[in-house]
Amino acid sequence: MINARRAAVLVVGAAAAGAAAMSAVSAPSATAHTKNDLGRFYQQRLDWKACTQGPDDEVGKELDKAGARCADVTVPLDYADPGGRTITVGISRLKASGDEPRLGMMLLNGGGPGAAIDLPPYMRELMGKAGPRYDLVGMDPRALGRSAGVDCGWPSATWIKGPGATREAFDASVRYAKDLADRCARTDTSVLPHISTRNIARDMDVIRGALGERKMSYNGASYGTYLGSVYATMFPGRLDRVLLDSSQDPYSWGPRLLAGTENANEKALADWAGWAAERDDEYGLGKTRDEVVGLVHRILAASARAPLAIGQYKLDASMLPVVLVDNLGTDDEPARAGLAESVRVLRDAAAGRPAKPTPDLADELAYLLTGADSREGSGQAAIICGDVAAPRDPAFYWRDVQAHRGGAPVFGALAHNIGPCAFWPTRPAEAPTKVGADLPALMVAATGDTRTTYERNETVHRLMRGSRMITLDANVHAPYQRGYPNTCVRERVNDYLLTGRLPARDLTCPPDK
Repeated sequence: MINARRAAVLVVGAAAAGAAAMSAVSAPSATAHTKNDLGRFYQQRLDWKACTQGPDDEVGKELDKAGARCADVTVPLDYADPGGRTITVGISRLKASGDEPRLGMMLLNGGGPGAAIDLPPYMRELMGKAGPRYDLVGMDPRALGRSAGVDCGWPSATWIKGPGATREAFDASVRYAKDLADRCARTDTSVLPHISTRNIARDMDVIRGALGERKMSYNGASYGTYLGSVYATMFPGRLDRVLLDSSQDPYSWGPRLLAGTENANEKALADWAGWAAERDDEYGLGKTRDEVVGLVHRILAASARAPLAIGQYKLDASMLPVVLVDNLGTDDEPARAGLAESVRVLRDAAAGRPAKPTPDLADELAYLLTGADSREGSGQAAIICGDVAAPRDPAFYWRDVQAHRGGAPVFGALAHNIGPCAFWPTRPAEAPTKVGADLPALMVAATGDTRTTYERNETVHRLMRGSRMITLDANVHAPYQRGYPNTCVRERVNDYLLTGRLPARDLTCPPDK
């Protein structure tokens, strides 16, 4: 959930089938293998090859340019039945280079849930001196990218949608959510019960074994922190250095993960409005914070009366808050300026004037309002719906939406609306992992995080015993992996990744001046 386009639990004991599979995964056979054990997956030989898969594969081209190689790792579809159907998980590896000693393998996850096979070149540069010391491995989680991708033919790349301003608009959002789920029901539903974070964690351990590593390091942001904490709980002792960047706690993870983020987003909107008001001569959105926020409210009200015409796109009150959420993930200057330029376009559209989107807004609207990236939203939903069951009664969501409109007028309804998991064609095959581990990880958390709130980071800090947390006083999600301009965070993290030494105590990093 670094990007809201990818945004985006009561923890109970594991199911019996999951516990049996867990036992098998924990101790793969090192001797002769039968089709019903997991040893053959852990000891498979990987066929490394070029990453580019076709003339339009820009991700593969960038990986090849950086010197990475790619492979497909065979894993069971159902870990409780390792002799049954298999799938492949796509990975990339950028091997350690230079004269300094290798520090081992580091698996990367950038959140979402989303594809992560592209991350090694970017992370090598971000990690400074530590980057070339690791074999950096990117993995597309099952259901995404090159790993048995799920594509339900959605009309949008996101499952997130607001309920609008009226009961009629809410009912339309219910039909939309049901349509998304119905489209997935028309795919191969035999795969869906086995799409889950627990199985992705099992895939991670097979990758570790197939690469011949006794332990691995891990660098995860947003959803990747939840995946990392699940892995640490399921496979204790198999992690070396661990970075958790903007942590998602297990209690709020699931189909309703946006619930509870609305106040952080309202505050971020107000902070941005104050920034824009100081630059009224440039953007003309209002001379005070209240004036700018009031303009946003008027634009939202106009979109509820009739969709806003922005170039070739129509943006209504159900998707306008999603656009805003997507642009409140960081408070750095370029992002704030981009949002100000987008709001000027939205203001023109709300007034009935011709409104041409900026290039960034056009990309955003194409993503949200067309099915060009259906695979991303479908795969993400498959993981979330496969992890935690959602309430099924639309009346539950209507009551919740109404209860949160007043306190958070822009984002309250969005955060509590119904989604496709309420109509998902399969139920989770296992209960969620009861997260908790002795894990001396380094955590990074921002006080104004709009995706994984600071309180959620504090919860994970308590669950990961021995962890240390760096707090950054800023409105930003995933500050390290995002490359947020803060020297203190970057240097502290990279020193840990290089030396393995955690800070003696929790730290606070001031903003760069």
